[in-house]
Amino acid sequence: MIREQLFEQILKKKSYLCVGLDTDPKKLPEHLLDNEDPVFEFNRQIIEATADLCVAYKPNIAFYEAQGPKGWVSLEKTLQVIPEEVFTIADAKRGDIGNTSELYARAFFETMNFDSITVAPYMGADSVKPFLVQDGKWVILLALTSNPGSQDFQVLTLADGNEEYLFEQVLKTSSTWATAGQMMYVVGATQADYVERVRALVPEHFLLVPGVGAQGGSLEEISRLGMNQQCGLLVNSTRGIIYASSGRDFAKKAREEALKLQQEMEKYLEQYVQHL
Repeated sequence: MIREQLFEQILKKKSYLCVGLDTDPKKLPEHLLDNEDPVFEFNRQIIEATADLCVAYKPNIAFYEAQGPKGWVSLEKTLQVIPEEVFTIADAKRGDIGNTSELYARAFFETMNFDSITVAPYMGADSVKPFLVQDGKWVILLALTSNPGSQDFQVLTLADGNEEYLFEQVLKTSSTWATAGQMMYVVGATQADYVERVRALVPEHFLLVPGVGAQGGSLEEISRLGMNQQCGLLVNSTRGIIYASSGRDFAKKAREEALKLQQEMEKYLEQYVQHL
């Protein structure tokens, strides 16, 4: 999926919502447990209930890897029921030396046909560039994350005296590796104080923003500070949507929560994207 197609979906659905599919077998509604593949059945119903309200789905790969071979089967079946026009993100946080990254890219882009993958930048350019060789596929680079431990490294000031944070150096350097049509950045919604600094360095890039909802990030604040003229945001919500209910009405409640976010997003699109 190219940048213009993603923006078309945002305009069509009046939404920049990404739904996280971090499906934990221990949290599934009890009535699904007798199903042959409870994880897939849960995902299928969530997707059917929300596909018209979101522009992306983001399975966290760890939730599927942890189940062994059957988890990979659930993931593959899940991808098959996601509508073709919806952007898919493999939240895998890969990053290794070049030949290993080439195989990771093959696994997620060719074997599983994801549109994008999250990648860790710590090992530098040769660990990231193998993910950038396929047309229409995206790298979503970890830049400024929403977890408390992000303070350990990401906002350290560099020693050259220019008051530049480490995450800013990551943005400056990595933005030379690919265009804004190939690379996005993870910027947590709980890091709103830094979003203006992010936008100054990568004004055209999409930002994948976790941390809205259960983690306390503000959708209004991140939209006001982070939007550009092609929206430039994919805001992820996981627990607040997929675990809105643990009963037989879980899909209905998931839709209700997704609809609330979509309606709020519609307002911000009209407010901050000038040519709408």
